[in-house]
Amino acid sequence: MIVFSNPFPFADEIRIIHSLFEEGLPLFHIRKPDFSELEMAQFIHQIKLEFRDQIVLHSYHLLAEDFGINRIHFSEKERKESFGFPARFPKPCRYNFSTSTHSIEEFNSLGNNFDYAFLSPVFKSISKENYLPKNDLFEALKSRTNHKTKAIALGGIDSKNIQKTIENGFDDIALLGTIWNNENPIKQFKLCQKIVLSY
Repeated sequence: MIVFSNPFPFADEIRIIHSLFEEGLPLFHIRKPDFSELEMAQFIHQIKLEFRDQIVLHSYHLLAEDFGINRIHFSEKERKESFGFPARFPKPCRYNFSTSTHSIEEFNSLGNNFDYAFLSPVFKSISKENYLPKNDLFEALKSRTNHKTKAIALGGIDSKNIQKTIENGFDDIALLGTIWNNENPIKQFKLCQKIVLSY
């Protein structure tokens, strides 16, 4: 199970992140598109050292070395740019990579470099207005040929549809809006976690 950071400033955010980890969150994706490199560094610095190996960086990838982070995420755009992945990382590489996809064709075409990839949006987004599925990704998954990369469901995932999502072929789920738009993020996380762990 994966949780994304709130893209915008959020009250008591670091304390909530620590609580998520303490409750058993395996991976936390830091996606703060409006952050400067300094703001990103300051944000990471507040997260306890013991949780750094569970952090995934979406931007300012070179900060990973400074903070002992070994997980890096590439957007669809970054993945397709020639100067991006994987040219700037030496081989053998100590980093684990993830990426984003929006169709089964795109997911199937990924090389072996990615541990997992998000396939989205599965449902109507909770955090983004008017971000809707363009096609039925459950139906699309029946055409999956890439089984080396884990398929992670993203977009509108909450406690009411986790069961359906996993039963229809996704390997795992990612949460964003259902956590940060809830008045009790930790309680909501534990509810979703209980469903995921039942599989």
